Amino acid sequence: MVIKTEYHKITSYITKHGSDIRELMHPDIHGNANQSLAEATVPVGTEILPHRHIRTEELYHIVSGLGLMTLGSKQFDVKKGDTILIPPSTSHKIRNMGSVPLKILCCCSPAYSDEDTELL
Repeated sequence: MVIKTEYHKITSYITKHGSDIRELMHPDIHGNANQSLAEATVPVGTEILPHRHIRTEELYHIVSGLGLMTLGSKQFDVKKGDTILIPPSTSHKIRNMGSVPLKILCCCSPAYSDEDTELL
């Protein structure tokens, strides 16, 4: 089991819903058991596709930038320092509304998987 990762050694990839993700800690890669932590980057003027995770509870913590969060039927602005709870099976998407990349820490329990992600 890996107990420490180094940011500069982690390669990002694009998820099923269009996020540019860097898996900071994930059971499939690092051997931890119950959750995953990733950094998502949403480029200026773009948004991730609307989706939901059937089993997974997710937390978004905004590290930098400004965004417009759609969570179920609600829409609200988010900024650096905000944390958003995304309950299982809740539709969501986020749009970068700022002039710099929107960076989000994403904590998922159970860990993120494409199989648990449904595009809407």
